[in-house]
Amino acid sequence: MPETARGATSATIAAALRRASGELRSAGIEGAGNDARRLLAWVLGLSGAQLLSRSELTLSPEQSVAFDRCIARRRGREPVARIIGVREFYGRSFAISPATLDPRPDSETLIETALEIVEREGRHSKALRILDIGTGSGCLLLTLLAELPNATGVGTDISNAALDVARENAQRLGVAGRAEWLASDALEGVEGPFDILVSNPPYVRSGDIAHLAPEVRRFDPHLALDGGNDGLRFFCRLLGRVAAVVPDGWIVLEVGYDQADAVADLLTAGIPVLEPSNIQISRDVTGMRRCVAARARKLSICRESPWILLSSELG
Repeated sequence: MPETARGATSATIAAALRRASGELRSAGIEGAGNDARRLLAWVLGLSGAQLLSRSELTLSPEQSVAFDRCIARRRGREPVARIIGVREFYGRSFAISPATLDPRPDSETLIETALEIVEREGRHSKALRILDIGTGSGCLLLTLLAELPNATGVGTDISNAALDVARENAQRLGVAGRAEWLASDALEGVEGPFDILVSNPPYVRSGDIAHLAPEVRRFDPHLALDGGNDGLRFFCRLLGRVAAVVPDGWIVLEVGYDQADAVADLLTAGIPVLEPSNIQISRDVTGMRRCVAARARKLSICRESPWILLSSELG
């Protein structure tokens, strides 16, 4: 029988999965079996259900080599999403690259919060305009455009490579006609007014990065992680212009597991028209206080055209 590059004979799907799952478990990978199935399904171009129904199918030598390489990368703690180049987020598939964060379920809390705000204010069917700062893969902006069919938006990022990925995702999701892209750092060059700002910014304390899981520390862009010595650097920068950019609307921010109160205090102190009672905190799927939303109020009785500002992943 043909041999793979690692010297092992080609095997059936069932045998290949048993071997790969064992290798990943030995390397300390949680969810080893699931990771092995996802990688083999990707190599073979099959769905998960198809993979299970064809367990006695024999891999070709080329498929065996490709699968072995994927397992070797996962043993090195490279995330499955980075190996296959795609991450599922809020029920949709997003291409990712070394220039973007690997979107995680925590960030879906921002989507749920923003949509709840839009629904509560009776604006789901309105012609909203969305600005996504630090868009990365574009997962926040593009998810909201997909969920809000009358919305349009602008995504910004400091990385042109990340913007290229976001453009690709916009095309794949069929919303490219409603999205524009701008190379920009934080709120520099961004003009309001907007109704909602949502951001998944860098908020990890610089000294904590070395202690993150290898999947994050080795493979996520550090620009998208490093929030300075106290983890609050981006939030402080935001306050410099946020009142001008969102004079009458919502600011929705992803925060670290222990940062909700600190960020809420910064917002209350930094936005003169914001009242402490206009702060709400949402928990992620693990119960962590992951999202801080604040309602800014405009002093003037004159209201500009409705906009939504969404600031997502930096990197």
